[in-house]
Amino acid sequence: MKSNTSNPFPFFDINTLKEYAQAILIALVIALFVRTFIVQAFKIPSGSMIQTLLIGDHILVNKFIYGVKNPLTRTTWIDLDKPQRGDVIVFIFPLERDKDFIKRVIGVGGDTIQIINKKVFVNGKPFKDPPGVQHTDPNILPAGVSPRDNLGPIKVPPEKLFVMGDNRDQSFDSRFWGFVPVKDVKGKAFIIYFSWDSDSHGIRWNRFGKLIH
Repeated sequence: MKSNTSNPFPFFDINTLKEYAQAILIALVIALFVRTFIVQAFKIPSGSMIQTLLIGDHILVNKFIYGVKNPLTRTTWIDLDKPQRGDVIVFIFPLERDKDFIKRVIGVGGDTIQIINKKVFVNGKPFKDPPGVQHTDPNILPAGVSPRDNLGPIKVPPEKLFVMGDNRDQSFDSRFWGFVPVKDVKGKAFIIYFSWDSDSHGIRWNRFGKLIH
């Protein structure tokens, strides 16, 4: 008896369509696995990390370097390295957990942080600023007015991080809202793979492949 079922795609047989569907499904599962546990792309929306990262930079973040975490509870399944001073990290913003922030680690658990007239000290020693760090406001704000330029000393609790933006005078960071739980770190930023300048409506070709330090 002849079947009444017609092939909605006459140029392909059913077996070929099944093979394509299976290949697409496998590719999607692999992509989801990679994005969840290994590497994820992010776009820089603000200027808090200028000059290290510019608005419109598209970066890749290594999610595997600090271990494998449960994506729902953030508990660690496989513990590898810990965030170190100087790392540029992406993390869940403590005050709005639906947002991701990117900053530089200044202090880890047990460190004592102090800021004196814009100069950062960690455990009593000056923190060596990377080349991308900048100050745009020559004014020094006293501690009673703002924690931006004068703060502490304060001690970083265990399993917490003190982070700051490289654009020091224009960054909303640990100076204002406190510490980042290590478990909320999503990964370490390591390379710029694309950059778009919205002001000039052009591609910043010179930033392609730039490593993030």
